Amino acid sequence: MKSARSLRSLDPAATGRARRAFTLVEVLASLLMMAIIVPVAMEGMGIASRAGILGQRKVAALRIAERVIQESIIEAQTQQSTSSGVLAEGDTSYPWTLRIENWPEDAMQQITVSVTFTVQGNPYEVSLTTLLPVTTSDLQALADSPSTSQ
Repeated sequence: MKSARSLRSLDPAATGRARRAFTLVEVLASLLMMAIIVPVAMEGMGIASRAGILGQRKVAALRIAERVIQESIIEAQTQQSTSSGVLAEGDTSYPWTLRIENWPEDAMQQITVSVTFTVQGNPYEVSLTTLLPVTTSDLQALADSPSTSQ
């Protein structure tokens, strides 16, 4: 049999060192907190990622709209009322539509280019509109000016 002295030496209070460990309640509370925090944090990261991709695609769509308007001016294709096409930038294709309407105020034409794209299954559209003079000489002068060349 063991003596009383040897049993006292195994008692943590007797040796001055208490065992330090997590209780079951503390472990369960921390797991519950992680079960709440991790999905919320992942959703936040998903939203931030989607916003970044959306911003990049909007910038690319605006570049394409500017390019389509510039090409329309340079090639003097402002007599057609509508045209459309698809341009690719990177691994994404951007369908665009060009609409030309007479401006009711002056002898001008309103050119609108709409570019569509999708981000994670959601469709988006960016439109760019400008006014151009109707006469061919004014249009040629505009095409020759350095402000429209890039």
